[in-house]
Parts: sequence; structure tokens; C-alpha cells
Amino acid sequence: STAAFIATGAKRVGEAVTSLGSTLVTKVLSHQPIFAPEFGVYSQPLGDLWLVGGSSNSGGAVLRHYFSDAQMAAMTAALHPDQPTGLNYYPLLNPGERFPHCDPQLVPRLTPRPESDLQFFQGLLEGIARIEHESYQRLAALGAPYPTTLYTVGGGAVNPVWATLRAKMIGTSLVKPLHHAAAYGVATLAREGMRS
Repeated sequence: STAAFIATGAKRVGEAVTSLGSTLVTKVLSHQPIFAPEFGVYSQPLGDLWLVGGSSNSGGAVLRHYFSDAQMAAMTAALHPDQPTGLNYYPLLNPGERFPHCDPQLVPRLTPRPESDLQFFQGLLEGIARIEHESYQRLAALGAPYPTTLYTVGGGAVNPVWATLRAKMIGTSLVKPLHHAAAYGVATLAREGMRS
């Protein structure tokens, strides 16, 4: 949401926010709007700038389909982000994707399934990170700036190994948000509205 974006402290062109909730949402600040419904790209005004982004059907809901929060927390410490699995997953619960590929027939790619749950979990994290990377590449190809700084919100933001995987794949430094609660962003919007 716009409020969650504002709460992070992102306010300069090129600063981006990824929301790792049940779905994956990517947004970057741009000087100009970009509307490309054929790719699932939308824009929202934010002061004199624009939030340009899109929402994937991939995300935490896929992870929770296979593992409980407790299982994921236990496995996270044993992951090896410096040793890619080589699995080329496109994690979706059902066929169909909105962004970065707008394809209602896109089939989830979750095979081969290794015997090791740990390797499967890392493969899922790598797959979602790859979709995030493709999302920012898509936005850049359409004229938005590639992220110079990346903030993360949502439940997936607390996983340090996933953050390492994402930073390596995207090639952008991850910065801790000022605030995680969208309510802070709502209060900021209200304060700015009272000033105008």
C-alpha cells in the first residue's frame, strides 16, 4: 500500500519497496507515471513523484502452503544462500500471473521436488527472489528507475537469509525501513494533508 511505502522512509527517485506478504508487491519512486496493463504495471501519485509497481501472485502464501511458520524459522538458520540450489522455480499456488508476466495461464513451476525440505524451501525463496528481480527489470525496461535502495515490508522481511538471497539477485543494497507499520504512513499522509 502507499501508506506502507511511506512508512519505510523511502522518498527519493529510485528508492523501492518490496512487500513480501502473501503476495509479492514491488514499487519504485519515479519522476513519471507508467501505465502498462499488458504487463500488470500501474502508477499512483505520491506528492510530486509517482509510485510505479506491480503485484505478483507469488509470495508468502506459496511458502505457507508447504511449511508452517515454525518450520520455516527452523530451516532458515540451516539455509546456504552462498550455494544456489539450481532449481528454477516459479512459485504459484494456482495457474495465472499478474506481474511481471501478465499471463492468466502461466503454470506454476515447482518441480523437480528434492527429497530435502531444506533444499525445496531454499528453492522457493530463490524463485520468489527471481520474480522480484524480474519485476524491477520489467519496470526499468518500461522507463522506471532501477532500485538504488530497497526497503522490505511484510512477513518475509524478517528472514535474514532471504534478504541475502534477494540482495545478491537484485544487486541493490537492502535498507532497514524507518517503520514497518502502515499506520505510520497513514499518519504521515494525514499530517501532510493538514499542511496543504
